[in-house]
Order: sequence, then C-alpha cells, then structure tokens
Amino acid sequence: MANLSDVLTKNIRNWTFLRYNSPAGRWVANSKLRTKKVLDKTEIANPKLLAVFKNQKDVVKFPWEDLEGNFVVKPASSSGGDGILVIRKRAKWAGEWFLMNGSKVDVSYLRYHCFDILQGRFNIRKVPDKVFVEERIKIHPKFLRLTNSGTPDIRVIVFNSIPVMSMLRIPTDQSNGKANLHQGAIGLGIDLATGITTFGVQNNRPVKMIYDRRRKKMVKVNGIKVPFWNSILELAVRCQNAVSSLEFLGVDLILDKDRGPMVLELNARPGLAIQICNRAGLKRRLDRVEGLKVRNVTHAIRISQSLFGSSFADRVKPDGGTKALLPLEPIRVKTLLKKQKKVDLIAKIDTGAFRSSIDEETAGEIGLLEKNNILYYRHYSSSLGKGHRRPVIGITFWLKGQRIASAVNVSDRKKLRTKFLIGRRDLQGFMVKLDE
Repeated sequence: MANLSDVLTKNIRNWTFLRYNSPAGRWVANSKLRTKKVLDKTEIANPKLLAVFKNQKDVVKFPWEDLEGNFVVKPASSSGGDGILVIRKRAKWAGEWFLMNGSKVDVSYLRYHCFDILQGRFNIRKVPDKVFVEERIKIHPKFLRLTNSGTPDIRVIVFNSIPVMSMLRIPTDQSNGKANLHQGAIGLGIDLATGITTFGVQNNRPVKMIYDRRRKKMVKVNGIKVPFWNSILELAVRCQNAVSSLEFLGVDLILDKDRGPMVLELNARPGLAIQICNRAGLKRRLDRVEGLKVRNVTHAIRISQSLFGSSFADRVKPDGGTKALLPLEPIRVKTLLKKQKKVDLIAKIDTGAFRSSIDEETAGEIGLLEKNNILYYRHYSSSLGKGHRRPVIGITFWLKGQRIASAVNVSDRKKLRTKFLIGRRDLQGFMVKLDE
C-alpha cells in the first residue's frame, strides 16, 4: 500500500478536492436522469431509457408485461446501488421475471418497489424521487465469465480532465448482483497504461484468486485485460468535458457485448476504496495533475498513462526472476523520426532520482520535443533564484528487454557522460547493483 501521506482521506477529499465541483455540477451528477440527458446531448453512449415515472399513476398505467426479459429499475437520485432492481430474464408466465439472485418477482412487486422509490426511500436527501427503467446491457464475454450475479462495471476517477485511477468492480452473491464494494462486490485495481488488472479486494481484504466460469477453475485476479481500454478512458474524459463544473468525479462504465463501453452514471463524491484495490494513494496522483493544462482528450490520456502506468503488463509473466542492473545500462529508445524508429543510448541508473530524464539536445535530435509529445512543463529555480521551465515528455524505452512507458524530464546533460538517466520510478521489478 502507498505511504500514508499519499492516501486521500475523507476529510481531505471533502475539504480540498470536492471544492472543485460546483453546485451546478453536483446537481447533474446527483440525478441519473439529468446525467442521461447530458450524456445524450453530447452523444456519449449510455443504456437506453425505457420509461420514467413521476407519480404512482404513471407506475400503474405502465404496460410492464410488454418489457423484454432484461431491464433495470432505478431511483433517479440514490447512491451505493440503493434501490436498483436488476431483472435477469422472464419467468414462465407473463408478468413474472427472475432477479439476478434467482428469486421470482411479478408486476405487483415491481409496482410497490417503484412506490417506495417515489416516496424517497432510497433518495440521497430522503425526499420524493422519480423512477426510471432502462435496458440491461448484454455483458461482454470477458466479464460474463467472472460472475453470474450481476453486471461488472468499471470506475475511472478523473481530475482536471485526466484519469488518475481506475478499478473493475465484480458483483457477487453477497452483493446481491450489485457492483458495490461496500456490499461485498470484488474490486480489482487496473493499470492505467495497459488496462490490465493488478490487485484484488473484497470486504477490505486482499483477494488473489477469482472463479473463471468458462475455464471452470480459480484464476489469478492480476493479469486480466480489460477490452476497449483506451475507449473507456476517452469516454471518462469526455464525461468531465460534458459537465465541466465537475472537475473531480468518478465515472462508472459498463461494457456491452455488441456496443462496447457505455456510461452508467457520474459520481460527484467518489469513494476511497479504489485506493485499496490499486495499492496506491489517490492524493499523490491528484496533486501531480492539479493545475496541468490539458489540450484535448488524447493529451489527457497520454499524461495519465505516462504518469500513472505501472508497467504491470511486463510483470504478470516473469521470465526467470528479478533482473539485475549495473550503474550503466544500454537502452533502446523509441523515436518520433520517420526514418529511424529506435535509437540506442547508454543510461545511468540512479535510485536517488525519482523521475527519469533525458538530455535536451538528444531529445530534440530524435524528435521527442515535438509539441504533441510535450505533456506539460515543470518550473524550477536555480541556485541563483532564476526560474526555469522544463518540458516533461512522453517516452517509451526498453531496458533489459522490458518495455517501459513513462514521463521523463528534459534537462541539460551535454556536459555529462550519459544522455539518459533512469530514476527509481521506472526501476520497479529490477535489482540495482550499484557496487560494481
């Protein structure tokens, strides 16, 4: 787990980062119906709306028997999955259905549940609410094999238009088919660079294995590749752009078998358990992107993956133990030149530095200082008190055969022996021999 100083606590979240969310933004996020209107207006994919009930008369008049086998009944304003009723399939007789837990319900049960919602039983502020019915998506086969109790979803935390952390939530029998960690769902951290799961948690306890229904055996929770990963991050960023007054939010998405990623809802007060799933502190990540200028969606994703990618994909299949490094190591750097795709350099291994850095002249020669490759600028003060702006660029290099995607500082190293320095951020999984 991360250092305590890196962890986002409830007080810091409420008093520091929630202040970035205006009342207008919270007003949208606190209503799933208002959220759907914004998503539809900005052409962001979300489940189809089938019906809206404002009063008991609407509920009674609605032809429930005409609904298909898969649908979801939801309160317009609830949190934590409260009041959501997921219908799995039709029963034998018309007007009867099976819930995700296998129990059977009929029209009268659905009506009384809607009455409870209308009276505000599940409302965040305990005031009268609205009810809506939406389609239940076809679960993507990659996720269908992990559960038979509901629909897995993906949460992406976005701040300043940059994805900073994500997790996959898998419903269980304990959670009654809901993807809610507090009710017993399994949470898997996701590496932002690759979309590959890293660590697992259930009821705040580590989980190392999960049952794979297709293979009919237990499999590791790490190493599961989430399909359409870049599209998922793109949708998350677009959601914040659509509700610009929400600068710190959680975006919940689902993966449809035929249509790919779709947005379920926005959360203006995202929970903190995502840090346990990722074994990383959210506060440190939020601090690192606060105030950065983001040019567009693509730029936002590049910043995210360069800063927070853990290179986990290279570690889920070890090829013979930890690799040892000498103080100087050859590396191969991916260039942006048309004629030369890669260049070989000698790098200095420096565990005293956090971030890697590259010589400014060398970076320019291999095309890495192009405008589209500059993620942002960092401000430094010299010993004489003069201020300097140095670019931080995206870079991909290979060390001991391992591919590393990172964000590195650009500095003046022309008087130094090596033109590239590798800091400890990019040395995870290696053993450094500094005594040779």
